Amino acid sequence: MQKEFVDRELSQLHFNRRVLSLAQDEKLPLLERLRYLCIVGNNMDEFFEVRIAELFTTLRGENAPLNQRESDALRYQHIEQSAHALVKEQYATYNDSIVPALRESGVRLLHHHDRTGAQQIWVTDYFEKNVRPLITPIALDPAHPFPQVSNKSLNFIVELAGHNVFGQTSNIAILKAPRVVPRVIELPQALCKAFRGFVLLSSMIRSNLEVFFAPRQIVAYSQFRATRDSELWIDMHDPRNLRQALRGKLTTRSFGRAVRLEVSHGCPQHLQDLLLNQFELMPTDVYAVDGPVNIVRLDALVGLINDPKQRFPSFKPSESFVSNCDSDVFARLRDGDLLLHHPFESFDPVLDFVSASASDNEVMSIKMTIYRTGSESALMQALVSAAQRGKEVTVVLELKARFDEETNINWAERLEKVGAQVVYGVVGLKTHAKMALVHRREGSKLRAYAHFGTGNYNSNTARSYTDFGLMTANPAMCREASLVFNHLTSSTRLPRLEHLWVAPFSLARNVIAAIAAEADIARAGKRGRIVAKMNALVDESIVRALYEASNAGVQIDLIVRGACVLRPGAKGLSENIRVRSVVGRFLEHSRIYCFGNAGQPRVYLSSADWMGRNLFRRVEVAFPVLDSRLAYRVVAEGIEPYLRDNTNAWELNEKGEYTRAKRRKKPRIAQDELLALL
Repeated sequence: MQKEFVDRELSQLHFNRRVLSLAQDEKLPLLERLRYLCIVGNNMDEFFEVRIAELFTTLRGENAPLNQRESDALRYQHIEQSAHALVKEQYATYNDSIVPALRESGVRLLHHHDRTGAQQIWVTDYFEKNVRPLITPIALDPAHPFPQVSNKSLNFIVELAGHNVFGQTSNIAILKAPRVVPRVIELPQALCKAFRGFVLLSSMIRSNLEVFFAPRQIVAYSQFRATRDSELWIDMHDPRNLRQALRGKLTTRSFGRAVRLEVSHGCPQHLQDLLLNQFELMPTDVYAVDGPVNIVRLDALVGLINDPKQRFPSFKPSESFVSNCDSDVFARLRDGDLLLHHPFESFDPVLDFVSASASDNEVMSIKMTIYRTGSESALMQALVSAAQRGKEVTVVLELKARFDEETNINWAERLEKVGAQVVYGVVGLKTHAKMALVHRREGSKLRAYAHFGTGNYNSNTARSYTDFGLMTANPAMCREASLVFNHLTSSTRLPRLEHLWVAPFSLARNVIAAIAAEADIARAGKRGRIVAKMNALVDESIVRALYEASNAGVQIDLIVRGACVLRPGAKGLSENIRVRSVVGRFLEHSRIYCFGNAGQPRVYLSSADWMGRNLFRRVEVAFPVLDSRLAYRVVAEGIEPYLRDNTNAWELNEKGEYTRAKRRKKPRIAQDELLALL
């Protein structure tokens, strides 16, 4: 009997295979292919740091029943086999496709045996001046134990012959590559003539290993890299405030439990065994790679080359209305709601909204949720400016945004120094909702304006992630936004809301109710219809509701970029459900829920995927698009092109396998169509 759900981790690995397929696509610009290869490396890092680390915790949990541990062990075996196969394919793509294509385009990564005498002299000189002084080799002996190896750092293990200067037989040494040195270094053009030559830091160190140990002979060596559990576990009963507790934990994150070991292809078995013993890992946790172990750092090469012919064509996001001082953003919103579709439309109206609120003398207060915003942010600077001008500024800032904790802590401190009220949301829940609320004095009353979004308040990602934003002066929507902010800052009970669906209270319940309503419509002999787009679908309660709706006759189309545990098209289970994934130039990030509602469609946008963490362990908001014209736009731009895409789309079958969508007619690429349209 077929399982009801696809394995989540295997589904996530399938997603990375789809990204890898872009690196393998010779029709795409070469530097973009290299960038996709690095994205796979970055995704796999996070996969091990988070998903595999969580599975390790379960596998090693002595309190878990024996049958559960055995089941998890078998599951992990399937996952690691799939992961090994993916990494092998990734490096084969690098060696057999990317590197030859770079060479053909006039770019060469020069290894030790490739360099001419003059090039080697330059490399040695660079090494002596910029690298060698920063390296401290550690010879292992009782007085020099195995050094601390931080998460994802580049290291070398070296086996030496003979005795050291003290007559001892310490034959193993460890070198850590300095993180402050670029991982990719360009040689002078005069030394390369007809091509551009680059040297990897790892190759530079390998060429000069002997200088650290002379006159002893090097018997064997290997690069290695340990990936560690990067989850930050905070005691929510800690008497200190969350910011202080989190800052203390950040210093130890780089030294969590090891979950993966990467070594160079050809690393001797006894050196692998030594490292495995040190990191307390099993042989299956070793990934012997045919290339640089820190392949993700090759992304620097993309920036160094910066050849427009090898990149996607540049584009300028369209402007929804005249920005900056020539327009009155508040007057524009009093005329009606504004829908923004990023990156096809500019993020500037959002920046203008916050900046205008900061400088407008009639604006009394600004409230915002912040999840990821970047270390350099004009939007955050505007909030600082607003507080300095004496406005009431309240920021619900999520300190536990994974891998952005330090940036958010720094912004929290800056905001507090200028008098802004900074809170960290609800204890035990991440605040992932994207909302801004402004109160402005107009005549004798205060009028509210709001922005709701599916993506972060980050100008950089707004140029590369697809997201929707809704700006509105609708009194009911703004009133409910105010209630949500009060709930976050005071932990008061949230009343029943008419428009907003808020996790962890009403979002899951309302989504399941809307799915059930479509099932009732279908049972009544009418057309039941559900279309949804999201990053991931892994919540089993929603999947079961979708199965029930399918069996009632509801036609369901799901566009799920990443992990999806639902099995579509299975007889007696999901015959009316189709699932596809679209990967392309931009990261698909918007979440759209559309319900047919017997001919009166309801369209919701949200920051929430249909995942347990979003629905029950985060504060999330799904908001309706009330203007029918804008709701039509959401469907016409955010759904229909992706259902037509026959180039970047992949279709999921009942076995949990993805195959490329069949191209029956001319090529259709959703993101390209939207670039042309908007």
